Amino acid sequence: MRDEPVTPWAYTLIRLLFRFVLKIFYGTIVIENPNYIPRTGKPCIVCANHSNSLTDALLLVTSIHPSIRNMLRLTAKSTQFGRRTFTSWLIEAAGTVPIKRRKDFPEGDTDNTQVMTKLVEALEAGDAVCLFPEGMSRYHPSIAPLKTGVARLVSTVLSKHRDQPDFEVYVLNCSITYMHRQHFRSDVLVTFHPPMKFTPKDNPELLEPVDYTHIRSVTSDIHRQISSGTFDSPSWNLIRTSKLAARIYAPLGTHMSLGDHVRVARTFLEAFKSADSGTTEGVADQEQDSEELLSLLNDLKSYQDRLSHWGIKDDRIKRPLPRHTILYRMTIRFSWALLLLSLSFPGLLLWTPVFLTTVYAVHEFKKTGPIFDTWDEIAQYKLVYGLISGLVVWLSVVLMTLPIAIFTFFAVPGLMWMSLRWMEDSISSFRAFATLFRLLWVGKPTWLAMKEVRTQLHGRVTALAISLELPPDPEAYFAKAGGKEKGSVGSSWDSKRRYFSIRRRRKRDWNETLRLYDKVDYPDEGI
Repeated sequence: MRDEPVTPWAYTLIRLLFRFVLKIFYGTIVIENPNYIPRTGKPCIVCANHSNSLTDALLLVTSIHPSIRNMLRLTAKSTQFGRRTFTSWLIEAAGTVPIKRRKDFPEGDTDNTQVMTKLVEALEAGDAVCLFPEGMSRYHPSIAPLKTGVARLVSTVLSKHRDQPDFEVYVLNCSITYMHRQHFRSDVLVTFHPPMKFTPKDNPELLEPVDYTHIRSVTSDIHRQISSGTFDSPSWNLIRTSKLAARIYAPLGTHMSLGDHVRVARTFLEAFKSADSGTTEGVADQEQDSEELLSLLNDLKSYQDRLSHWGIKDDRIKRPLPRHTILYRMTIRFSWALLLLSLSFPGLLLWTPVFLTTVYAVHEFKKTGPIFDTWDEIAQYKLVYGLISGLVVWLSVVLMTLPIAIFTFFAVPGLMWMSLRWMEDSISSFRAFATLFRLLWVGKPTWLAMKEVRTQLHGRVTALAISLELPPDPEAYFAKAGGKEKGSVGSSWDSKRRYFSIRRRRKRDWNETLRLYDKVDYPDEGI
């Protein structure tokens, strides 16, 4: 029986701080299948897709409850170490292992032998180590080809314990899906998959000397499992169009969990990918299906372009409203937005230094390199600078109110949180007001033409959904399948009876962020 490894105090502090910060920055963090995580004492390699730099690691650290695993040993690029920055301190204090990347050392000094030795020793001690098999974080819609390091590490550990046929090593794959990774109050899905178990007895093909074909096979299985739970697309346009297809198939108001929404959108994405790549070429019936899919893909893109141009959501085209109803709802939405903004104003004064500091820090960071090399770290910078400036504001107010410091110590973060919640609802109401105004501005002839297009698209999307074995009646199916409250899974906080929740906003659309407009577009394909 292995002794339980000691958790460094810095790791415990980081996990506590960033669990709080992540829940502020992201509107909803849904964690699926935590029961798949091997418990403390079982050697485990946690693998995930890597699109959001340090934020990915922080999400994994906070998603794995300490009652299941007391610690997740992280790895990071070696260039993050030895700097006089808060980020560097965080990485080093958490016991992170540095890894040299070829792109950071063009002269070829990328010997990671000592790193592999440390990882092997950690696994032999029953630790869990975190590796990102893509080998780098990048702002891209697709998952990069995976490196073989994880499979080679498994092979090394098994080979050292070939005399213990039942020695177990687990590979726990995880899919991380950001609806809009760097935007405030967006949503995140963290999905753990059934762990892959390896033993010398069951996997003799991985014992040294090993045929590299088996290493590639394990790597391929890891890639397949990770990509099965998130969006893996050759272009942003395919993701954008697939999400629109999902919204047309399961319209606004469908009680669908974030996980179900991602899986439905991914189902459409895989169909569009096969047609776009021409993988059905050579078979007559399949070629015809491919042409129909490409036609639907182009028509959906054109429809979304028109919606984006007018600033209108698909739901407003689907459900017609009389002019007097629109004017009445505009009055209600605008009044409600002003009321909530007034309530949040005192707390917004405390948030202002945090927002300004974060915006300035991100603006300066973007100047340090090209978009493809910096945009994956935007969320990381927002989290770190938001944490630092938020703590400064909190402690400053406490110091300025020393006679009642015991009260302000708790009241300040409470006020800031409630102000954020009120502001979130206020902006949501203003977005609805602006959309209704645009609906009036567009005019009835344009609206009727778009409604006709939408009706045709709905029929084609539903037919495609049924052919892809999705439920024919999504609104009834997902209401019974679970996840009845948007913004929560298995919680009563955000039920239909409660528009307002102290814990989080009851969202109607998983694409919502804390912006004055709906976020449906993605970066240009060139970055």
